[in-house]
Amino acid sequence: MIGLHGVHKSYGRTTALDGLELDVEEGEFFCLLGPSGAGKTTTLKTVAGLEQPDSGTVEIDGKDMRGVEPYDRGVAMCFESYALYPHRSVYDNLVSPLRSPRHRLPAGEARDRVGAIAELLGVSGLLDRSVGQLSNGQRQRVALGRVLVRPARAFLLDEPLSHLDAKLRQQMRAELKAIGAVRRTTTLYVTHDSVEALALGDRIGVIRDGRIVQTGTREDIWYRPCDTEVARAFGRPRINLLPGVVTENGVRSDGGVELPVGAKAAPGTEVLVGVRPRDLTLGGDGHELTGTVYVTEVLGRSVEVTVRLGKGKGEGERHVSLVAPRGDAARLRPDDPVRLRVRPENLLLFEADRPERPGRRIGKST
Repeated sequence: MIGLHGVHKSYGRTTALDGLELDVEEGEFFCLLGPSGAGKTTTLKTVAGLEQPDSGTVEIDGKDMRGVEPYDRGVAMCFESYALYPHRSVYDNLVSPLRSPRHRLPAGEARDRVGAIAELLGVSGLLDRSVGQLSNGQRQRVALGRVLVRPARAFLLDEPLSHLDAKLRQQMRAELKAIGAVRRTTTLYVTHDSVEALALGDRIGVIRDGRIVQTGTREDIWYRPCDTEVARAFGRPRINLLPGVVTENGVRSDGGVELPVGAKAAPGTEVLVGVRPRDLTLGGDGHELTGTVYVTEVLGRSVEVTVRLGKGKGEGERHVSLVAPRGDAARLRPDDPVRLRVRPENLLLFEADRPERPGRRIGKST
């Protein structure tokens, strides 16, 4: 449905897209995840025709979009900056796409469609207000509604939930997922939030420095991240990376703990072992790490515990995080000694990070 092939885009000496390769299938809800400056918004604008690539091709439904004006591409884009008419009412902003010559509907049908979208987004009581009287969260919902109100071949959504409070953001994620399931309209959704990407995406693409570094389902990204940067981007608390050395039977990690990780590397190679916080537990027998409590943070029924590995404090000390049931961890205090059991089922192995690039994945639990 949407294809970008070898797309380059620069602004002066700044490279925004560096040979970008991306394919979004018809009817797919595709999440593009990356930090600020990675090229996410430039990708959307290039698909929409608001930016022209320096080289490469952009295709929609297999047709090269070179020379095709934005209004002829059949896409609808929601901007992070809202892009609303501030002097008009909420209703006029929502109905404006349905009054254009290309998408004009009879007044009654347009009113019904606006009402349905306003109800879905929780702004039905605001239709008579001017945009200037709205909060940022309300403006963002109106901006999203203006995109959803009209038929389109594809939706391009640029961080549409970033200004909403946590409760409404969770609600809107569920609504967007339901809309995607019902309409099956191809959606390219940009976010810097890994939780949104995992919750919404049929597939996820991770973008870094203007290039797609990995594409896959949420299971691919979570269990088979291509490198340490992708592994760090998913999961809260983020993945623990422990230095180790490859042995004949696995990897010897901090404290001399032998971990059963199959390595595509020769014995003696320095590596990093990826341990998700959920694969660490307090106490128990087996593959153990020892240390002292650094800090605890109560999260309702659970407690996030950060542990300082080793016996003492000092330069170069290493920390790991885990989430434990409140009953097991609520009484822990800083500097209390603890033992951590490592569940070996989902351990990942990476090259040791180099200054010029993150460590690539080279193995997983056996």
